[in-house]
Amino acid sequence: MDFLYWTLIAICFVVSFIGLVYPIIPSVLFVALGFLLYGFFYSFEPYTFLFVLIQGLLVAALFAADYLANLIGVKKFGGTRAGIWGSTIGLLVGPFLIPGLGILIGPFLGAVIGELVVHRTNFQNAIKIGFGSLVGFFSGAISKGIIQAAMIIYFLIVVL
Repeated sequence: MDFLYWTLIAICFVVSFIGLVYPIIPSVLFVALGFLLYGFFYSFEPYTFLFVLIQGLLVAALFAADYLANLIGVKKFGGTRAGIWGSTIGLLVGPFLIPGLGILIGPFLGAVIGELVVHRTNFQNAIKIGFGSLVGFFSGAISKGIIQAAMIIYFLIVVL
């Protein structure tokens, strides 16, 4: 049974990393599900106050990294709140409208359209801002991946 239990826990962790590039999958919930499965299958005893506190801080860092990466990516390239909102909407809608490439095209077009419609930004600047949204998306995915890996490594240190 141990093999089955650890396989299910590992699947949760793998799905959480897939959520880094496919944002419709709530990465942090799958990490937490892996933790819960361990607790149900084995024991919640290793989850001390310190463990919960550190994991909670890492979750907060995960959300902050996601937001800040997009914000900095768009702002650094001259974007405004319209570009940030457009990029976020494009990130959520893009994969449904354009399967596969929508994860890249969605945030780019969302930022471009947001800037063009709301602020009447010239097309060349809007394209630059769209590029910034992609930079933000990739840097956010990398940052979140590092934080998720830290969460999982700390979990394994505590339970093994």
